[in-house]
Amino acid sequence: MMPRTVILGVIGSDAHVVGITILDQALSAAGFDVVNLGVQTSQAEFVDAATAHDADAVLVSSLYGHAEQDCRGFHEQLAAADLDLPTYIGGNLAVGQDEWTETRRRFERMGFTRVFDSETEPQEAIDALRVDLDISTTETDRESVPAYT
Repeated sequence: MMPRTVILGVIGSDAHVVGITILDQALSAAGFDVVNLGVQTSQAEFVDAATAHDADAVLVSSLYGHAEQDCRGFHEQLAAADLDLPTYIGGNLAVGQDEWTETRRRFERMGFTRVFDSETEPQEAIDALRVDLDISTTETDRESVPAYT
């Protein structure tokens, strides 16, 4: 089975790179083919990369608290490009004292498959991808775990 391709990037004007660097390393180690778009990525760049790389999922990071504005219309752009794939968003998504449950619901209503807060460990996203993409654990671990005989 070919590795599953995920598009990863920081949306909008956000320039926080540490989170996606950690995610990139963790996803790669778990057997995913990661296309890391870096920081300050537009919605159109995510859509173009997902199309160009025949992506299996799109992972959006936002740490500066303006994700709702940056993601408005994102799923409409994906649909316009005939892309129907899981979309994840994680980070510090809202400025202020928003209740996390309400923040998560707001992004789910916007169309995101999974919504993670800034305290989420990379393994949680990897486990969710395995479920959402119907990947058996052995399928991705086969390449990353040495065989001892």
